[in-house]
Amino acid sequence: MIISASRRTDIPSFYSEWLFNRIKAGYAYVRNPMNPQSISEVSLSPDLVDGIVFWTKNPSPMLHRLDELRDYVYYFQFTLTPYGTDIEKNLPSKDDVIIPAFQKLSSLIGKERVIWRYDPILLSDRYTMLYHIEHFRAYCGRLAGYTEKCTISFLDLYRNIKRNIDPLGIRPLTSGQAEELTGGFCDIAKEHGIYIDTCAEEIDLGRFGVGHAACIDKERFERIGNYKLSIERDKNQRAACRCVSSIDLGAYNTCGNGCVYCYANFNQTPVDRCRGEYNPSSPLLCGGIDENDIIKPREMKSFRDGRLDLFERCDIR
Repeated sequence: MIISASRRTDIPSFYSEWLFNRIKAGYAYVRNPMNPQSISEVSLSPDLVDGIVFWTKNPSPMLHRLDELRDYVYYFQFTLTPYGTDIEKNLPSKDDVIIPAFQKLSSLIGKERVIWRYDPILLSDRYTMLYHIEHFRAYCGRLAGYTEKCTISFLDLYRNIKRNIDPLGIRPLTSGQAEELTGGFCDIAKEHGIYIDTCAEEIDLGRFGVGHAACIDKERFERIGNYKLSIERDKNQRAACRCVSSIDLGAYNTCGNGCVYCYANFNQTPVDRCRGEYNPSSPLLCGGIDENDIIKPREMKSFRDGRLDLFERCDIR
């Protein structure tokens, strides 16, 4: 099975100590967001974990501990966008912290294991088409040689983010603007040896040579892990998503980046509560276990080398 860490929160930036503790223990608890009394015990045994995808905007807390991941095949989805603290409220300096962290991470593990994400793309009076072109060019200049590709996506107006973005005059791109910006990005990226794909976008950008991304990517795992995976597409994702199936270790309402476009933080009150309950020694990312919780081992299997019929149940405590 592939582990996602995490679409729901920035584990490398805020919860890396918890992650390394769970790797040492060999398992983690994950609360079901649709059924909060239900908790899955997820094995982190290298025999069952075919790979890990880390999602982050700042992996700095992990950089000195990457050797602890030596038993795993993994890569990073690294979001780097040119927004200020009006949009990404709690991120450190892009120039002084984030970009150097990207370069250092790539130098340590290889450019094929650091995917640049420029998403979501949004517009406002400040963040114009020209603004994006200029900053994308500058970022390409600094990331050339440190990544192979850039995955882009355009702002989706989720219901729970509208109250955050409306006061800032943020708006999504029209189809014409998306095509125009993608064309400009492709020209710039090509000059720097980077190619572009899109994350779960319905729009057809094939005339620019831009296809759909698999952010949890079977082929990338096979290439960097030197193995074959017999694994299916994740049917729980949107139709345009090419990701294969995975288990997510994260929890909603726990990310500290404070991005106004975030779909995974519903509002600041539960975020503050959940983050206040963080205990790096706990099997759960945030919060504790109560008497009404039901903990069940997650049925898992390795998809490596076509071992589709070999089921193993987590029992590692």
